[in-house]
Amino acid sequence: MATEATILIVEDDASLRRSLEMTLKAAGYVVVGVGTLAEARRMRAHYKPRAILLDLGLPDGDGLEFISAVRAGDLTPIVVLTARDAEALKVRALDAGADDYVTKPFGLEELLARLRAALRHAVQAAGSAPVVRTGPLAIDLAARVVRREGREIELSPKEFEILAVLAAQLGKVVRHQDLLKAVWGSERADIQYLRVYIGQLRAKLEAHPSRPALLVSDPGVGYRLMADTEWSGGVSRLGRPS
Repeated sequence: MATEATILIVEDDASLRRSLEMTLKAAGYVVVGVGTLAEARRMRAHYKPRAILLDLGLPDGDGLEFISAVRAGDLTPIVVLTARDAEALKVRALDAGADDYVTKPFGLEELLARLRAALRHAVQAAGSAPVVRTGPLAIDLAARVVRREGREIELSPKEFEILAVLAAQLGKVVRHQDLLKAVWGSERADIQYLRVYIGQLRAKLEAHPSRPALLVSDPGVGYRLMADTEWSGGVSRLGRPS
């Protein structure tokens, strides 16, 4: 029975990756397999996978950084593939935000069971709070719909992705680098892109875009979507225009 869920496999062992791809496809999943973090970032941005299987030892970087970048933006389930003697690494992966891990060599049925569990947990978590509300905004993350005082606001895909990242960390500052990674796939993307889109979002969502009350800046650090406890009557206690 097809699940219609896209799974991103990030594994540099080509033989193991092909085996995982065949197993998951036979189980009804749509599968995207890559062997580097650079490819993982691109494919994640393009396909918006429902879950990620992630090997930590990759040729072009640390898988732990990838976990942190994903967690800065959303709650996509991450199941880590680890070596048998890597207990400390397992702990670091879980602390970084991984949902589970399987130890190499592993049984494919065990992997599928852990993947199904991670997907169930994600559905349950999304079901408990599918709409983020703050001030006059209601952000439906699943339906990708934003309303201000009950009126639907049309956003571009990039605008929504930025807002979704901030909504997932409601009330917290999200660093410029983490926003760039989550939305453009690389922290080396031009920060000016981010400033332009934040300006467009403010024009659509703020009562007074030049004096933002919802999307505020922490200069030199990042942006924050204000929580209700910090927002009152269209005035942010921390609002900064830049």
